Amino acid sequence: MLLFAGEASTADLPRFDVSAVGWLLFLAGVAVLLLFDLFVLHKDAHVIKPREAAISSAGWVALGLSFTLVIWVWLGGTAATQYVTGYLIEKSLSVDNVFVWAVIFGYFSVPKQYQHRVLFWGIFGALALRAIFVFAGVALLSRFEWLMFVFGAFLIYTAVKVARDSEHEIHPEHNPLLKVVRRVIPVSSAYDGQKLFTRQGARRMATPLFVVLVLIEATDVVFAVDSVPAILAISRDQFVVFSSNALAILGLRSLYFLLASVEDRLVHLNKGLGIILAYVGAKMILSHWYHLPTVLSLSVIAGVLTVTVVWSLRTTRKLEARAS
Repeated sequence: MLLFAGEASTADLPRFDVSAVGWLLFLAGVAVLLLFDLFVLHKDAHVIKPREAAISSAGWVALGLSFTLVIWVWLGGTAATQYVTGYLIEKSLSVDNVFVWAVIFGYFSVPKQYQHRVLFWGIFGALALRAIFVFAGVALLSRFEWLMFVFGAFLIYTAVKVARDSEHEIHPEHNPLLKVVRRVIPVSSAYDGQKLFTRQGARRMATPLFVVLVLIEATDVVFAVDSVPAILAISRDQFVVFSSNALAILGLRSLYFLLASVEDRLVHLNKGLGIILAYVGAKMILSHWYHLPTVLSLSVIAGVLTVTVVWSLRTTRKLEARAS
C-alpha cells in the first residue's frame, strides 16, 4: 500500500509496493536504534571524543549502506540504486547543517557533555519533519508535474549561493524564532544538566538547552527545503526517499562530533555541495524529457564528494607547509 501516491507517471521513476507492515517494521527499527543510542550508548552525559565519534559514525554509515542490500532483496536493484544515491545526497548536504550546529552550540556555550542529548531530540524532530516534506513533495509532484521546474530551478539557485559562500555565517541572536521563544516561554539564565525545563522557585522555565533545540529544529527545516527536492530528483517513491533520509539523519550526531574538529580542513566543501545541488537540479528539470540513469547520478555524487575531500586536504596541507 502506497501512502499519498497514485500511479507512476513514468517508467523511469517507478513506485514500489511497500505494505503497511513494511512501513511499520522500518519505523519500529528506527525507534529501536534511537532508543539504543539514547539509553545504552549515551546513557550518561559525557564529552564525545574524536575516536568515539569516528567509530560511531563508521557504524552508522555501515548500517545506512548495508540497508541497500535489504532494499535490493526486498524491492529490487532499481530501488536499491535510488536508495543509496538518495542516502549519499542527504549525507553530503547534511554536512553544512552540522557546521551550523557548531555555530549555535558555540553561541550558547553549550557544555560538550550535553550536546548529544540536544542532538538526539533534534534528530527525533527532524525525522518527523522530513516525513511531512517527503510525503507532501511526492504527492505534489504526482499531481503537479510542472513543480519539477520550480524545484529544479530552486536547487540550481541554491547551488550558486552555496558554491559562492565559503563561510557558515549564522547569527542566532538575530533569529526571529529565538525572539518569539523568549517572549512566549520564560527562559532561565543557566543550564540545569541535560534538562530542557527546570524550576526556579515555584516557576517552571525553559533552560537555554530548550532554546538551542528550537533553533536546531528550525535550521533543519531550512536544510530540508534543499535536500528533499534533491532526493525527489532521484526517486518518487515515498519509502525509498524517506528511508534514505532517515538512515542518513540517524548518523548526523556522530558526524557532527567527528567533523566539528576538522571544519577548517574542508575548505572546498561548499564548491562540491554546489556542484551536487546544481546536478540534481538540472536532472529534475531534464526529467520532463529524459531521465538520467540513477547509476550515473550515484557516480557523479560519489565522484564529486571524493574529489572535494581530496582537493580540500591537499590545499590545507600546502597552506600549512607555507605557514611553517
